[in-house]
Amino acid sequence: MRRERLIGEAVVSFANINLELENNFWLNLEPRANTTLTGCTGDLMSLARSDSTGSTHSMQHGGVPELLLGLCYNATTGRLNVEVVKGSHFRNLALTRAPDTYVKLNLVSSTGQELAHSKTTVALFQLADVTLMVAVYNRKGVTKKKEMVGWFSLGLNSSGAEELAHWMDMKEFQQEQICRWHVLVQS
Repeated sequence: MRRERLIGEAVVSFANINLELENNFWLNLEPRANTTLTGCTGDLMSLARSDSTGSTHSMQHGGVPELLLGLCYNATTGRLNVEVVKGSHFRNLALTRAPDTYVKLNLVSSTGQELAHSKTTVALFQLADVTLMVAVYNRKGVTKKKEMVGWFSLGLNSSGAEELAHWMDMKEFQQEQICRWHVLVQS
């Protein structure tokens, strides 16, 4: 399996370009945080902030472990879909091979009781009272002993402002998957 790594981004506005003619551009690639979007519409701004799988968001955090997580809530069915899209910087520098990594998801009530591992319905009014715990583990050695790489939480007891914003956006834009990168809290 081939790994793709985005080294930078540049923005080209097609508003002032005749697309029927051949155009050549020399652009400087920059990390997403440094890319300017002057004169763009709101749709393009939201696209640039979408934290897609090709985002350079991970470059901003200097190689710390992080996870790209997609959230989607359907109020009609009460289904909360969580997609682990991509992870980065899980590699142990002592090893030459890729790490044996997995993600554990738990939905927890406000009292700390585990609601479910998968296929659980959550009513819209209950979303304010639950926490989604996301933990990344690495299996090490011959015995495959599990070691926690890090964790973060979303919802009632969010581990940070970015996690809370992701949860609120998921509630606001129901039936649309919202993807964001999250830096793992070291255990």
